Amino acid sequence: MSTANPTPGVLYILVCGSPIARDVGVLVDLAQRDGWEVCVITTPDGRKFVDAAALQAQTGHAVRSYYKNPGDDDLLPPADAMIVAPATVNTVNKWAAGITDTLVLGLLIEGYGFGIPTVVVPYTNKVMAMHPALHESMAKLRTWGVEVLYGDDVVSLGGPGQNDRFRSRFPWRRALQTLHARFETDNRVEPGARS
Repeated sequence: MSTANPTPGVLYILVCGSPIARDVGVLVDLAQRDGWEVCVITTPDGRKFVDAAALQAQTGHAVRSYYKNPGDDDLLPPADAMIVAPATVNTVNKWAAGITDTLVLGLLIEGYGFGIPTVVVPYTNKVMAMHPALHESMAKLRTWGVEVLYGDDVVSLGGPGQNDRFRSRFPWRRALQTLHARFETDNRVEPGARS
């Protein structure tokens, strides 16, 4: 992380519809300890798994899941960085295809245009993970400069309905470390530089 800025800036944590989303407060806590101002945004299905009130209390920001109405003020400060964790097959494939039918996807598409450093942790069961479209989408995201954390060296995947046994091993800290490493090597955008 750059030492030129006193604080890293604003981190959007984007959460998809996976049971592992129940633990996103772990990533919020780690990021806040590193000085990030954290905002949590979920997909509509992701919201089913999180405690929005607890996350709002933890971050000081409302948990957003839907696009705002025309004319409404933005509730969140602009992002300096984004982590998508957990990212479902649905979100990864739509993101790679440029589809913006959720707020999370809209932020990711805009994030590319703004050059916002982004880390994604795709997470699904090992049967869904076999679909070629997922691997094609992850490869596409990597060519766009997205840091994709995926594979047996990152986190193991269980069969359908069997991922709970790997819950404690989800790479929350590694996602944040990857983002910090990105800032150390990427001169395009300094954390805290966007206003």
